[in-house]
Amino acid sequence: MGIGTSIFLIALGAILTFALNATVAGLDLDVVGWILMGAGVLGLIMTTVIWGNRRRAVTTTTTEPTTYRRVEERRDVQPPL
Repeated sequence: MGIGTSIFLIALGAILTFALNATVAGLDLDVVGWILMGAGVLGLIMTTVIWGNRRRAVTTTTTEPTTYRRVEERRDVQPPL
């Protein structure tokens, strides 16, 4: 879950909990709103923890310098028998 999704869940949960005065049979929208806000906060914390560790990691690699060798092939000399 990304930061944007977490903020969306928090906002949707807040709307359901505080701004909406509708009733649905068999469903308490206040509880659904609180659950969505909790999921959004948990997702925001988890995203921050996971992405925070990735940004701190520094990876360095050392490569040995490439050495080139010159190979010459002479075709005017007969190979030994």
